[in-house]
Amino acid sequence: MANDGKIMYKTIPEEPGVYQFFNKENNIIYVGKAKNLKKRVSSYFQKSIKSRKTINLVKNIDKIEHAVVYSESDALLLENSLIKKNQPKYNILLRDDKTYPWICVKNERFPRIYLTRKVISDGSEYFGPYTNVKYVYILLNLINNLYPIRSSNYNFSPNKLKRINVPLFLNIYKKKGQSIILNFSYEKARDSLSEETYDENILSIKKILKGNLKDVKSLLKERMLEFSKRLQYEDAQKIKENLLLLENYQSKSTVVSNKLNNIDVFSIVSDTEYAYTNYLQIAHGRIIRFQNKEIKKKLDEKDTDILSLVIINSRDKFKSNSNTIISNYNLSNEINTKFIVPKVGDKMKLLNLSIKNAKSFRVERLKQVQILDPEKHSNRILNQLKTDLKMEDIPSHIECFDISNIQGTNTVAACVVFINAKPSKSNYRKYNIKSVTGPNDFASMEEVVFRRYRRLIDEKKSLPQLIVIDGGKGQLSSSLKSLKKLNIESKVTIVGIAKRLEEIYFPGDSIPLYLNKKSESLKIIQNLRNEAHRFGIEFHKSKRIKNAMSSIFDNIDGIGEKTKNKLLKKYKSLSIIKKLSFDEIKEQIGRDKAKKILNALEQI
Repeated sequence: MANDGKIMYKTIPEEPGVYQFFNKENNIIYVGKAKNLKKRVSSYFQKSIKSRKTINLVKNIDKIEHAVVYSESDALLLENSLIKKNQPKYNILLRDDKTYPWICVKNERFPRIYLTRKVISDGSEYFGPYTNVKYVYILLNLINNLYPIRSSNYNFSPNKLKRINVPLFLNIYKKKGQSIILNFSYEKARDSLSEETYDENILSIKKILKGNLKDVKSLLKERMLEFSKRLQYEDAQKIKENLLLLENYQSKSTVVSNKLNNIDVFSIVSDTEYAYTNYLQIAHGRIIRFQNKEIKKKLDEKDTDILSLVIINSRDKFKSNSNTIISNYNLSNEINTKFIVPKVGDKMKLLNLSIKNAKSFRVERLKQVQILDPEKHSNRILNQLKTDLKMEDIPSHIECFDISNIQGTNTVAACVVFINAKPSKSNYRKYNIKSVTGPNDFASMEEVVFRRYRRLIDEKKSLPQLIVIDGGKGQLSSSLKSLKKLNIESKVTIVGIAKRLEEIYFPGDSIPLYLNKKSESLKIIQNLRNEAHRFGIEFHKSKRIKNAMSSIFDNIDGIGEKTKNKLLKKYKSLSIIKKLSFDEIKEQIGRDKAKKILNALEQI
């Protein structure tokens, strides 16, 4: 297996989906599904595998591609479609007659509703497909207990009956060997049913089949309580079991729709350096091909320009002759094909699935770059940060400040330094606040920022490109005062990050910047802030411990600074020293001093 392939399976997401193994000739040799793609794909490469067929398969893998979907059920359907289309060497071949069940609402007067495994283009509506036929029986059973629906295949022409006789045409659906779960038995149904009322019932049933189960579940819960009150526990339990099944019911798959045929789906997401596209090819209501692409930006190309080139290239490569393209951009002016930018419905579900795959592919590629080329990964993140903060220079050197105190006591400050987006711990600095008394974070921040950059200037060291202040407008304004005193406010970019909504403040701008919560720029700023906070708390804690020990040891005759520091360095905490035995302390500082310290500690 190629080197890139080894990296590829390590960066696959932990989501449901389908994976494809390719050989060196770029032929698909295996298609599989998974609830967790990463776990499933990585399982092929375990040393403990003994199956000769699996070992032989792995030896022939040169490339791995995958598509993410919304559920395990969708993964099963997509796998089925791709195996039929590609007939991979190592898969059990699926015959076309092994199809999944659908629920058909027949295109006829007084429509019938029934299970079928054949989808016919006759104007009927089909719901599904279903990977678990048990759901189909539950739904049909439920529908037939709630609404009087005919099962007779008699052809009602418009010139015939205006009303149907309920006892004559009503035939409650029953699976062989399965009893009706509800005892409604249409006690409220009239002897006859108007066509208008019947059609209204059909509309209600379609809502159920589309997954709108709120009203139905409320009705079932009421009936379950009624059975329970009448001590009919077996009937109540049956309803409860079917309620649980309905909770897990998925009315329609995203990857299959009988309404869609011969359609291409394209989407694009991008950052400052790369664009990532996804292509889904739809035929006969099924996804028969998917492809992800990464495109390096040479200039400042627009997403629409990149996508138009990808569409032309992909359609030519895969010989697509579809007359309709679903996309997140309308490119009908550039490409002579009908474009749809959907807002709702099945087409929108497919576009969302395509966008989901493009985003997932982007994350996967970034992880691969992080492993293979850490420097390139850092440069990309810093370039994005530069763009987001509208900086002139790449922030390869960033510093962040945090003030730490508890009720105004032992106030300290921390400065952490990131070089090329990574912590440079040797450059971290901690400060005791000297000019401020009491809890005043603004004045403390002003002092420490001045001291930090006064020293860098005096030592002729380089300034950071970016300074991050842990706090909102108040802390930022105080820091800016120090930069102005040092006459360097125009030489660096300084921002504050407020904790409440993670908003970014700039000097002189009352309106903060809100970065996307998943933005890598926000993540690096948060990492700086969190690291500064951790470093500050650590320093603050050690100072409190030292002060607590000093206040005790300074009052013991014969215990000097050297003994105190020796114990502090060894045990770190007064509570730990209290738990030590006489012999343990004696070993460190001698018999006489150990007695004095233990006697003093007993008085606390």
